[in-house]
Amino acid sequence: MTPTRDPLRVTIMLAVYASFFIASDWVARHVFGWLGGDFAGGVTTLLVCALFANWVALRIYENRSLAAAGLQVNRASAQNLLFGLAGGIGSACLVLAPPLLVGAAHFEPIAVPPTAGTLPFVTLMLAAGAAGEEILFRGYGFQLLMSAAGPFASIVPVGVLFALMHTGNPNATWFGIANTAGFGILFGYAFYRSRDLWLPIGLHFGWNFTLPLFGVNVSGLNIGVTGHQMVWTAGAMWSGGDYGPEASVLTSGALVLLWIFIVKSPLRRQASPLLDPPAESVKCEPSPPLPS
Repeated sequence: MTPTRDPLRVTIMLAVYASFFIASDWVARHVFGWLGGDFAGGVTTLLVCALFANWVALRIYENRSLAAAGLQVNRASAQNLLFGLAGGIGSACLVLAPPLLVGAAHFEPIAVPPTAGTLPFVTLMLAAGAAGEEILFRGYGFQLLMSAAGPFASIVPVGVLFALMHTGNPNATWFGIANTAGFGILFGYAFYRSRDLWLPIGLHFGWNFTLPLFGVNVSGLNIGVTGHQMVWTAGAMWSGGDYGPEASVLTSGALVLLWIFIVKSPLRRQASPLLDPPAESVKCEPSPPLPS
């Protein structure tokens, strides 16, 4: 896709992309909500509709497959996914392990222990949720905006929009939303660095997967998977309160370290069909004449 500078055309294309998601979400929410309940139905709806909106927009405007949005599968994708998982899991451990080690938090059993199928089910749902959010927020619409307005004008606003979509979560606080915006901006930069969605998906899933293993809330949601919960003796500034660690100053510090990790990691930058111009479009300057 060559850079599109016409603001009206870009606005229309973004509106069409959003409309496909909203319309399909309205239909799918009734179907999957009836089949899977609020949690599974909502997550499945998000993933299916994000994939659908990207697929339709890519076919209409680019005549390309879904892989062009950054979902190509190759060795570089696998490596970037692993870096993302390492960063997400590692940063969550950096937030939650130190309070346990210094006695600022401890584990307690929960009243209703999970069943044997809880962990695989929750893992699948968290993976689908992370993939769905990244495909929606860092997929075709984000890349269209980046090609038209540049990285800064796309990464920051979309990261803020990503955070604002979490204001309806249970027990949301403005500090938690600010940290969530930090994650959204980081995920956008991760795509910019790798040119695929596997790195931000890995970061997102690695973080979301690790929090319930420690028995803490994920963006205000209580997801019990291990039969225990992490109880804090420190205040809400450190624990994040009922919203979970994402509303704590520890997460703010972890975000800085995670940013450094993404900057320094030997990621495999891929060719993006939507952002990198085709080779034939590069103009070659004529060589100067040889001296006679």
